[in-house]
Order: sequence, then structure tokens, then C-alpha cells
Amino acid sequence: MVRVTTTDRRTVLRASAGLVLATGCATSGAVAHPVPSRAPAKPPPAPRRLPGLPAQLTHGPRTHPRVALTFHGNGDPATARALLREAEGAGARITVLAVGTWLDEHPEIARRILDGGHDLGNHTLHHLGVNDMSEAEARAEIDGCAERLRRLTGSIGSWFRPSRAARASPLVERLARAAGYPHVLSYDVDALDFTSPGAPAVTRKVLGEIRNGSVVSLHFGYVDTVAALPAVLEELDRRGLAAVTTTELFS
Repeated sequence: MVRVTTTDRRTVLRASAGLVLATGCATSGAVAHPVPSRAPAKPPPAPRRLPGLPAQLTHGPRTHPRVALTFHGNGDPATARALLREAEGAGARITVLAVGTWLDEHPEIARRILDGGHDLGNHTLHHLGVNDMSEAEARAEIDGCAERLRRLTGSIGSWFRPSRAARASPLVERLARAAGYPHVLSYDVDALDFTSPGAPAVTRKVLGEIRNGSVVSLHFGYVDTVAALPAVLEELDRRGLAAVTTTELFS
């Protein structure tokens, strides 16, 4: 992992936070920063069944010093770009579970995520309480986001996570499997950043619970998350924990 100094991180953080606060809504016309030149991104790997593992995954192997930082993809794309730049500057790779309507509004973000070497997956079409829906409604939520991912990237994405729930109901688990996702991606560390508790609280929550194999739930769209990420990545590096994609975590 590339080591970044505290001064460098603060510089990036100030620039990132300034961009987020200045742009406000997603239609403010913020300029996307170019991605470093690299070969065109391949489509996300097709979801595959992992032998010996349950249908709902909360964490990876505890025997290796690797963790997965997973982000629910929604909200201001300027915040998303700031978080992607911060992760990439530290040599980290993340997993983004995207909301389908967010992809409709910002279709370029799908390719941006993949071009950065990150995982991209399905977080339903409208980000509603999918576990509380009828079978037809839940199927439309899962399949609708999968269709958008396929149209934008050539794949339904690497992972599925239910919206507004840590775990899928038996019905949603079955529908996700029918859509092509053999596993539901849950998590064992919830940053609670969506409650806007402040960056120090987000940092304490993540670092107090994370360990080998952890899958962490975080969110795009929150300034606290942008502000907390440098300290989180720096401490993971100090502990020798590599932030990898979920696909890498389970490989």
C-alpha cells in the first residue's frame, strides 16, 4: 500500500471537503477530476458462488490482514469523487453498492468507479425498504438496478446488498439469487455515518470494531465520511490491514 503523509492527507481532505461544500446539489456543474491514465476498465466480474460460504456474507476470512470498505452509492457525486480520490491516493480499493436511480442521474460514475479499480454492485433501484415489499415489487427493485448496471458496464455487478437493511429477508435472498447474485453482501462493522455524527465519531466506530476480514458499511453523500476517511486509511495502514475490494477479500 502506498504510504501517504499526514500533511498530504490533510491537503487532499481540505480540497475534497471544499469541493463537496461548494457544489451543493448534484446539478451544480462540478468539474470531474480526470482519472489517471490506465487501460480501459473491464466489466465487473460476474457474481459467482463461493463454495462453503453462506448465502449472506457478513465478513471475509479472519486469517488474512485484509478488509473491505463498502459504500452505498447515492447522493452528491462530488462527494463520491472526493472519496474515490482519497482511497486511490492511499492505494486502497473499495466496493460501491450503487442505487439504480443514482446511476440514471450520473451514468458516468459507474465507469469512474471501475476505472479506479474498485468493485461495483447492486443496491436496488430506488433505495426503499426492499424487505418490506411484495415479491413483484422487490423483484423490480433488484432487477431494475441490475439492468442499469448491465447497460452501463456490461455486467450486473459483482455484489448485491439490500436497501435499508443489513440482511436480506428469505424472499429477497431468493430473488437476488434468481437475478444472478448467489450471495448477499452484508457487513460486520456499521460506521453509522448516515446519522451525521461527526468525522471523529465515524473514525472511532470503524477503527474500534474493524479486524481481519471485516466488511465495513459506509456511505457516499456525507461530508463526515469524506473527513473521516483519511484517518481511517492511515490507521489501517499502521495496523497492516489492506483495504481491498470485496472480490479480493473473498478470493
